[in-house]
Amino acid sequence: MALAGEGAVVVICDIATQIDTVGYPLASRQDLDDTVGAITNAGGSAFGVVTDVRDADAVTTLIDDIVATHGRLDIVIANAGICSFSPLDELGDETWHDTIETNLSGVFYCIRAAVPHMKRAGYGRIIATSSGAGRAGMANLGHYAATKWGLIGLVKSVALETATFGITANVICPTTVATPMVLNDTTFQLFCPDIDHPSVEDARPRFEALNPMGVAWLEPEDVTRAVMYLVEDPGYTSGTVLEINLASSANRQ
Repeated sequence: MALAGEGAVVVICDIATQIDTVGYPLASRQDLDDTVGAITNAGGSAFGVVTDVRDADAVTTLIDDIVATHGRLDIVIANAGICSFSPLDELGDETWHDTIETNLSGVFYCIRAAVPHMKRAGYGRIIATSSGAGRAGMANLGHYAATKWGLIGLVKSVALETATFGITANVICPTTVATPMVLNDTTFQLFCPDIDHPSVEDARPRFEALNPMGVAWLEPEDVTRAVMYLVEDPGYTSGTVLEINLASSANRQ
């Protein structure tokens, strides 16, 4: 919504189906269509495409088609991600592979397909979504944290490789955000094991205790501001990690 509001033609991509190892509802095709509709109804320009970022060929085809249709690709926001909870010694292979392929390989496929087009144009803004789990280990989230740490190394390397081509590559690290990835029964039960069928209000104080500001979670719009800052940067901020984390990073080196 924010990008379209600034005049960008937005191509929104989503798998639009469930992944078996994910314990909360992923977005549907209806969600994708509703998002496109919200943008166009507000006067913006948007298209929705069902794409699985785990499929390298599909990602490359999508990005090539975008450039062929619209003439250029200025911005890539690699935001696709899934999350699940498990102690490492109980983590199944399928869960590990789905998480790695979505959260890390998916970002790699998107960036790899986009960079040649951006190099030819002499311009590009690449932003990938990591996490607070990309800055510190977290119990029951080893597989997720591994992807988010790896993503930072990947994007920093891209920043070095593209530094002379008018391209910037940066990472945002939000803390907990009020989306279905967090606000779901599985997560509530993990944080409230002493409560039968915990609700969002039961979980809220547990999340508030996780950061110095005592705020349970960010709203998506809080992350949007960080994204737009990096999109609108004149080209001198690259290879950085911007944390939106309610002061949590003050407790880490």
